Amino acid sequence: MTGEALRSRDLRKTYLTKGAPEVEALAGVSLEVRRGERVALLGRNGAGKTTFLRIASTLLRPTSGTIEVFGHDGDRAPEKVRPYIAVVPQEGKPFFHLTPREQVYTYLRARGLARETAKARTESALDQMGLGDFADRLAITLSGGQRQRTMVATVIATEAPLLFLDEPTIGMDPFARRAVWKCLRGLTQRGSTILLTTHYLDEADALSDRLYIIEHGRVLVDGTAEDLKRSVGGTLKVTIPNGRRELERFRGFGSVVADQDAVTVIVAPERLGELMDVAVRAGLAATVGPVTLEEAFLRVVGRSINED
Repeated sequence: MTGEALRSRDLRKTYLTKGAPEVEALAGVSLEVRRGERVALLGRNGAGKTTFLRIASTLLRPTSGTIEVFGHDGDRAPEKVRPYIAVVPQEGKPFFHLTPREQVYTYLRARGLARETAKARTESALDQMGLGDFADRLAITLSGGQRQRTMVATVIATEAPLLFLDEPTIGMDPFARRAVWKCLRGLTQRGSTILLTTHYLDEADALSDRLYIIEHGRVLVDGTAEDLKRSVGGTLKVTIPNGRRELERFRGFGSVVADQDAVTVIVAPERLGELMDVAVRAGLAATVGPVTLEEAFLRVVGRSINED
């Protein structure tokens, strides 16, 4: 393998439908994923995340631009890229007539792994995903979360050099989500590279070495989660439920967001005491917490990640 794990330059994708205006899903996306990294691609529904992953995983051709996986052109030579990648597609489902054990094992054998290796990796992946009690049940009888865990188990068992995960923990309970996080960290420690999309900003914060935020098919910002949180203008978030009547006074302490009667102020630690004193004198309650990635996302995009 040569080159970075993934590199795109001015990647564009336009969908043409007869009788309808063209839709530009990607409008010149340039990004890079280095070997051994966990990189999150964040954006609201329709931002272009899934289109990018489909192109990167050779399932869709771009309109223009280039994309390389370990030095191989993903558009012109997809057959050279595919042995290096594995994909958890958005809303992908295991084959309904297979059990989780059969699903994982069959996929590994189809990728060319030897029987004993495939068996060992199957059992390890099922165990990591907590699927031992359901391993021999037909997929059609499993819950949505169990099916999603089966899909993740199928892909992590490959230990492929580059994994694409499109909303990998959707529908999972908190314990299952954290099991996935642990597995992904272990994979990168052993040399794999991961690019994932997620609507869970706590997941992106916990998992990513770096992240990209895209909107309307364009990269708006990239960096570490900590970099983005610092860019908000402070490290503490003060929420004042009925603070709107003192809105102008609060503006002097930092970035302010008003939502109906509630006011949220992003403030530096050294000014926290002064702000709390203003709130107390005005007879207002306030809660203090750390700035999260959600505040950074709102600042960059202007809307919540879940807002259409």
